[in-house]
Amino acid sequence: MVREKDFVEALGLKRIYDAKLKYLPIEVSNSTRPGLQLADYWDFFAYERPQLLGLVEMTYLSSLDEGTRRARLTKLFNYKLPCIIICRGIPCFDEMLILAAAHNIPIYSTEKQTTRFELEMIHYLNNYLAPRETRHGVLVNVFGAGMLITGSSGVGKSEAALELIKRGHQLVADDVVMIRRLNENLLEGESPERVRHFMEIRGVGIINVANIYGAGAVQRRKTINLHVHLELWQDGKEYDRLGVEEKYIEILGVKLPSLLLPIHPGRNLAVVLEVAARNYRQKQMGYSAVEDLAQRSIALAQKAEEDRDDDLFNM
Repeated sequence: MVREKDFVEALGLKRIYDAKLKYLPIEVSNSTRPGLQLADYWDFFAYERPQLLGLVEMTYLSSLDEGTRRARLTKLFNYKLPCIIICRGIPCFDEMLILAAAHNIPIYSTEKQTTRFELEMIHYLNNYLAPRETRHGVLVNVFGAGMLITGSSGVGKSEAALELIKRGHQLVADDVVMIRRLNENLLEGESPERVRHFMEIRGVGIINVANIYGAGAVQRRKTINLHVHLELWQDGKEYDRLGVEEKYIEILGVKLPSLLLPIHPGRNLAVVLEVAARNYRQKQMGYSAVEDLAQRSIALAQKAEEDRDDDLFNM
């Protein structure tokens, strides 16, 4: 469902027939141009999408005699359409207003060209209808990589993010991260508007990062590329020291590379997080330090074996 007021304001629409709806029954981001339906072909009609009438559709309707036009429009409005949008500012037919009132289907108008408006609407609905969830954590932009930092309360997520900000990186969200799935492989995070740019630092209180460090220290939203979970160091627990096996976390059906970082006094967490971001970037470009080390070890072992064979031969 899409809030009608948000839909109208975001896309700059003019209400031709106001159905007085609080929400529009739009569940997909695609639209339909019902040219074939107006030509009386009704198979495979995606009526659940917003219906766009552009120059072609409106010109075709104008070419029909009044009785045929009324019959075609009547059949169109008999479907449960979420709304009709007339592009290029073309005037609406009187029959459409009558049918819209009878079926309580809103009609909007835009001055934009049909293709341009369709692209804008799809982009808007993709964002509006994207699957969402909220997570407790911190989202920062480190060397261009969106890093989602999680961990139990008091483990030091905000302090680590603050140190990263001091080192020139950007805060996206603190404490509450709103995550949405843009497609099958892409997540984006941002902060709720009420607490955007604010951080809670224990012992200090609430601070406004943008006011203290400047507008360049914050970012409105960011693609999430890497997940880092912080936990207090546990004696006896085995932690990954080589990074041979890639670990992942799944959020909204999207797999993210995931790291577990143990926290103990004296560890410079901001530097470790910077290294994690740089290492992620190198892996994206096809370089793996583990594979490089393995290949180097194999090459040295082969060389040692060849040198030993040469020594035996010379004896």
